[in-house]
Amino acid sequence: MESTHEWTKDSVLVKDVRLFPGMCSKLLDHVLAGPGVERGIGAKVWKLVNGVDDTEVQQMRRVPVQISIEDSYTRLDVMSQVLKEMRILATSLVNRMHIDLLEDDEDLESGGVKRWIAYPKTVRLSTRPRLPLNADGTRTRSFNRISRSMPLPAFIFNLKDDVATLVEKLVQEALVPMFRRLHPHIGWNLSLINICVTNLVEAASEDSGGSGRDISKMFKRQETFLKEWKVEDRDIPPDLVLEESPSDQAEPSAGDDAAKIVEGSEDMLYPTQNTIDDAQWEDDDEEGDYLERCGQCGASLPGFAMPAHERFHSFEE
Repeated sequence: MESTHEWTKDSVLVKDVRLFPGMCSKLLDHVLAGPGVERGIGAKVWKLVNGVDDTEVQQMRRVPVQISIEDSYTRLDVMSQVLKEMRILATSLVNRMHIDLLEDDEDLESGGVKRWIAYPKTVRLSTRPRLPLNADGTRTRSFNRISRSMPLPAFIFNLKDDVATLVEKLVQEALVPMFRRLHPHIGWNLSLINICVTNLVEAASEDSGGSGRDISKMFKRQETFLKEWKVEDRDIPPDLVLEESPSDQAEPSAGDDAAKIVEGSEDMLYPTQNTIDDAQWEDDDEEGDYLERCGQCGASLPGFAMPAHERFHSFEE
């Protein structure tokens, strides 16, 4: 086996690796060795091809840590072809975001409405340049990638635009500028392109996983929760007369005539001091003043008010 990039085009099954004569973890370390390769990769791969995986099973997350789309190429050294591949990868990325990060908004009456359950904050573009040929015509395999990142543009979360429109804006406004920073010179040849969105922040929700409570849902559901305490004003027709049941009509007593007030008549005489008992004055007297009775009309008044009352009678004469 020659250590050339073209060698990787041959399909190799797990069974082929496991049954290859003399295959072991050390040999895999030698075969897979190269710049950027994980330390101890041979032992790890040897366990995997033999069905051994000691990786701890993690609890399922509500949203993924990141969403990544990539593809490898035999030769990619023309900008027009790069743009074509970027559009293909970006289309897969946006569709994947819609599948993994959107859910039905059940609070809205209109059907088919979606809401974001998480928002990626960063978009990253990675490429793997192919190394030049060696003097003997072979090519050293390289696993090194170079990357550039930037904040993910907000337009990507617009659900009113179609996917093709979002993809074209993402390519022109984000991916192409990052690509030109990665490869400012002419003469590159790529073996891989990767587009990734990461730094996901969960949207507000009612459970503990979100970054706060969903205020919009609270306002949408307040009518349901506050219905039993809601007071409604209702107009009553002016000619509507409420009929009293016989049980509600009580017979008037003898003392009710003096206390009854009839509204709407200026000729009606209201209770005056002549109709108030002396005992009532005595009960309300907190200052200790004694009541005096008028010799002309017989009204009971406090002593301080009697001179003014007498002047009232003098004006009548």
